[in-house]
Amino acid sequence: MTNKRSFGFATRAIHTGQEPDPLTGAVTVPIYPTSTYVQQGIGEHKGYEYSRVSNPTRTRLEQNLAALEGGVAARAFSSGMAAIHAIVSMLKSGDHMVCGNDLYGGTPRLFNQVMADLGLEFSYVDTTDAGNVDRAIRKNTRMVYVETPTNPLMRLSDLAAISAICRRRKVWLVVDNTFMSPYFQQPLALGADLVVHSTTKFLNGHSDGLGGVVVCAHSEHAEKLAFLQKAVGAILSPFECWLVLRGVKTLAARMEIHDRNGRIVADFLSKHEKVGAVFYPGLKDHPQHALAKKQMTGFGSMITFETGSLKNANKMLKRLQVCSLGESLGGVETLISHPATMTHAALGEKGRKAIGITDGMVRISVGIEDVDDILADLDQGLSAI
Repeated sequence: MTNKRSFGFATRAIHTGQEPDPLTGAVTVPIYPTSTYVQQGIGEHKGYEYSRVSNPTRTRLEQNLAALEGGVAARAFSSGMAAIHAIVSMLKSGDHMVCGNDLYGGTPRLFNQVMADLGLEFSYVDTTDAGNVDRAIRKNTRMVYVETPTNPLMRLSDLAAISAICRRRKVWLVVDNTFMSPYFQQPLALGADLVVHSTTKFLNGHSDGLGGVVVCAHSEHAEKLAFLQKAVGAILSPFECWLVLRGVKTLAARMEIHDRNGRIVADFLSKHEKVGAVFYPGLKDHPQHALAKKQMTGFGSMITFETGSLKNANKMLKRLQVCSLGESLGGVETLISHPATMTHAALGEKGRKAIGITDGMVRISVGIEDVDDILADLDQGLSAI
């Protein structure tokens, strides 16, 4: 099935790259757990030589995810961080990146503690104001990197406005689209050059595999990333590729339930006497609610809320029974985490304070359970405060 925009999202998710196996007619894409391939002669093969370079199961996944994001190609990696590392590896010593100042904690850790030692330069700005991005771009700037919504404060960047700046200043725009998935947000259609996902999250959707993907708007980026797959080897295994292909088939259905439950939970939390601020773009009092409605087709299931203190957060989290305390997000189950001691611990107290992350903040990835059970669990957890 070709990547035609005339096919609906759910149809592409189920069929593009997931065509029946030509050898057996198997409806499910086979797992090819092979390291190498027999060649008929010198330079004569069936398109595959060695699985670090390419693998049929990975090819199918990359075709599928490129179709969902509307890109020319996709490249799958062993984790979301490996995918981000590959993107940054396309730069050279002396190049500069402008980054959002409110990113998943592992991203600035990679940038500041690994890539900076190799000669790359990074500036962090509040990308909710596109003007900050424009002012931060230098002569040696090659890339702008944003999350929208951000992790965990759910701040949005105006992708159309920032992409216009990037085109004018001749720099690449990279968007981490993990929180929204391609079902609710299409950064390439808004002018981005590269989209990155942790496939571990909503794309897989079942909390049973690690992975990352980069979807490219331009063939030259796809070619460079394919070279990095070959040269570095941080590729996604055939089994992990199969898990994502399995998960993606239900992405449209899952995201609809995630979104519906997310809106209900956010409304519940916003009215709860034990909860302070609630960060969710679907709430009308979110400062970027209008932008969310403009560039997203749903609000998703990621919510952050304030309990008031580390003590309060711990009391609540220990009482939960349906919501599972743990790192990660995007699974069918409701996952809840404490950013200050989990995802953003590496920033340190000063770093967290600078961007507004408090010890009392809790982040919830609302699952697809019966929403009344989620609400009852949160209510009895909050009653401990």
